[in-house]
Amino acid sequence: MSTYMAKPDEVEQDWYIVDAEGKTLGRMASKIARVLKGKHKPEYTPHVDTGDYVIVVNAGKVELTGDKWEQKKLIRHSHHPGGMKKIPYEQLRESNPEIIIEEAVDGMLPNNSLGRRMMKKLKVYEGSDHPHQAQKPEKLEL
Repeated sequence: MSTYMAKPDEVEQDWYIVDAEGKTLGRMASKIARVLKGKHKPEYTPHVDTGDYVIVVNAGKVELTGDKWEQKKLIRHSHHPGGMKKIPYEQLRESNPEIIIEEAVDGMLPNNSLGRRMMKKLKVYEGSDHPHQAQKPEKLEL
């Protein structure tokens, strides 16, 4: 008996669409990360990108519980002295809500070149329109 290991050229990648309206950020992000990794497939292999593409629409209507809109901050650093920026999520929701979902999912993926490749398969849009109709995405229920 030998364990099946998927090879990169054997992997079939599907497209899924997720509507973020009214969904809780963390719960939604963990399920999206699972699909991007490919853990929902029986041929999942840890060192091969077996995941699927995910399109997230209505990113501006995602929910956070409690007082997180006021208290939670996105922290970025330029790696120079004094280069730290803290942006409240409330301000991000108005200016660039796609970053909220991208940062949440990115924190749940591996921190290496494989994780960066998985992150490129996540497409996030503020409104309900997206340019990926040709890929015929299936609706993903979370």
